[in-house]
Amino acid sequence: MQLQAYWRIIRRRGWIIVALAALVAVAALAFSLIVKERAPVYKSKIAVLVQPSRTDFGQAQAAKTLLDSYVAWMDSNYRAAEVIDTLKLDMTPEQLRGDVTIASEAQRLVINIEVENGNGDQANDVARQWAEVFIRWRNEENQKVRMEDRIDAQIIDDPRYELEFPNTSINTIAGGVLGALFGLAFVFILEYGEAGIIRTPEDVDRALMVSVLGAIPPADR
Repeated sequence: MQLQAYWRIIRRRGWIIVALAALVAVAALAFSLIVKERAPVYKSKIAVLVQPSRTDFGQAQAAKTLLDSYVAWMDSNYRAAEVIDTLKLDMTPEQLRGDVTIASEAQRLVINIEVENGNGDQANDVARQWAEVFIRWRNEENQKVRMEDRIDAQIIDDPRYELEFPNTSINTIAGGVLGALFGLAFVFILEYGEAGIIRTPEDVDRALMVSVLGAIPPADR
């Protein structure tokens, strides 16, 4: 199909693509606003720095090796139960752990804690309390070893929460793109269904494999 034919299709049926894109985008926007009002999900993040007492290479490597074991210690039902008891949360340890992600960054000697919750302030409280549980444990363990062999832990910054779901902008854009694709597919179906209908000299050439020698102009009304 020539470019002129594509352009003719766009001029005739382009409004379908635009209309469906706008319709789905508005629907996605409305859905996002409703979810944001009734059931938003916030994510809070906090980082805990793991700091060896000595700065020599051996102690630093030991701290990096221990990071994964620290994450395993933190990501347990016991820690979740401590947080629940302290904050008086109405949930089980399994439920709380399902909303918490704990991971380590060996290069920076940091443990990151991420908490998802429908209440941003509560997400901050859980993240901070989980970090403090780990810090208290490290302080207790440090009392059992020499000063130069201790590994301290401290919170780098206060936890901050952001809206995780829904992302109104992305949902609206995605809805517009999806609607445009639906519109394009619908136009293709319409054109395919009308492929046998002859309207222009180009259609005669395509369908009958003969050149058009002349055409009768439309009668004046």
